[in-house]
Amino acid sequence: MKLDELGTVHFLGMAGVGVSAVARLMLEAGVPISGTDAKDLPVLEEFRAAGVPVRVGYRAENPSDIEAETGRPINTVVASSVARAGNPEYDAAAEAGARLLHRSEGLAAVMAEKRAIAIAGTHGKTTTSSMTAVMLEAAGYAPSFAIGANVAGFNTNARTGAGEWFVAEADESDASLLNYRPEIAVVTNVEPDHLDHYGTAEAVEQVFVDFTERITEGGALIYCADDPGAAALGERTAEALAARGIRSISYGTTPEAQLRLSGLTADGLDQRGQLHWQDQSAELHLVVPGEHNALNATAAVAAGLAAGFQLSECAQAVADFRGSSRRFELKGEAGGVRVIDDYAHHPTEVEAVLAAARSACTGSVHAVFQPHLFSRTQSFAAEFGNALKAADTVSVLEIYPAREEPIAGVTSELLGHPVRSREEATAAVVGSAEPGDLVLTIGAGDITSLGPEIVTALQSDLAQERPA
Repeated sequence: MKLDELGTVHFLGMAGVGVSAVARLMLEAGVPISGTDAKDLPVLEEFRAAGVPVRVGYRAENPSDIEAETGRPINTVVASSVARAGNPEYDAAAEAGARLLHRSEGLAAVMAEKRAIAIAGTHGKTTTSSMTAVMLEAAGYAPSFAIGANVAGFNTNARTGAGEWFVAEADESDASLLNYRPEIAVVTNVEPDHLDHYGTAEAVEQVFVDFTERITEGGALIYCADDPGAAALGERTAEALAARGIRSISYGTTPEAQLRLSGLTADGLDQRGQLHWQDQSAELHLVVPGEHNALNATAAVAAGLAAGFQLSECAQAVADFRGSSRRFELKGEAGGVRVIDDYAHHPTEVEAVLAAARSACTGSVHAVFQPHLFSRTQSFAAEFGNALKAADTVSVLEIYPAREEPIAGVTSELLGHPVRSREEATAAVVGSAEPGDLVLTIGAGDITSLGPEIVTALQSDLAQERPA
């Protein structure tokens, strides 16, 4: 489906990071849009300033009221994963005969006229997507993109560029990645997650196999040879892809990787390594820490190679990446203590971000973790507990439920670390952090607002220590 077939579009869940990205892109393309969200978040003010009709609170009357206000019928409704049948506006639109699209289907319509690079994986897809967009921009290719976080340098999560390439983060949580038809597909890793949706690890693996079947003929699959799940995917799909004229390109630190990363060294937030591709080599220099981020950057470079660009220009351009929101994001510093926020919400991600923190500081690492979802906590409690042992001190908040109802017997106590309130966790950090230490707030819930509170508390503690 193409944009000119959608008519006037109304968005449900407009303030969400995924839906707002699609709305921004359609607005830039000249599509008449409107939207509703349950909460009046700052992003809605951006749309209001652009003259977009916005409503707060779902009501069956909203679409008809907006039609009366604008004089245009609503032809298409684009909804988030949580705005579905039972939502009064969704039901009203369905009854009125509007076309109903999931967010990912709306994004697919936006991408239809571009050459798409879709980046998927259980972990790292937001950072890898951001790195790929930054790389293409720095190399002069003016990409369009839609990513699950604001990207430093762009200060937005979506933009229409003048170039032919479109970088999209492809979400596997609800299998919506299957709505895309990429020329280049990147899979950073494959691990069990979102078992509330899939039920089994095998079903998770299968959705990535199905994703490779969406790659257009003559395209490429990029996969991480270091990750067992992604490597198995590459091996499992190689023959079928080759039969369709699709290349399979592996990347990683293993000798078997076609794009190989070697000699990685770290100095605080800085890290350097060497990239090897066929008979070429180039230096990789990043200002974000952690081997996982070096691998993410290698994936971005691999996507550039698949697109026909040179190794040297890709390696040089990806060095412009300065981070994205909620991915090892500095929230502030006080008394030589840095406070970092990260979106990690799977045990492998928690392990990776703690390793990055360890490499980026000279002192102790203090972790405040908020489990996300009862189902995920139930599935991975022991793994979360073990991953958090890499920190010097740990505070665990109560589970952030998001879309779920509580599950009997599933609490934060299952992780085996002290469970504290936000206030208690802040006090524990202030009482133990010293110059050179690093504080991490970790999780996909509302813990992101705790970092600035910890910075303020550290500043207050310093002020009290100063002599009058």
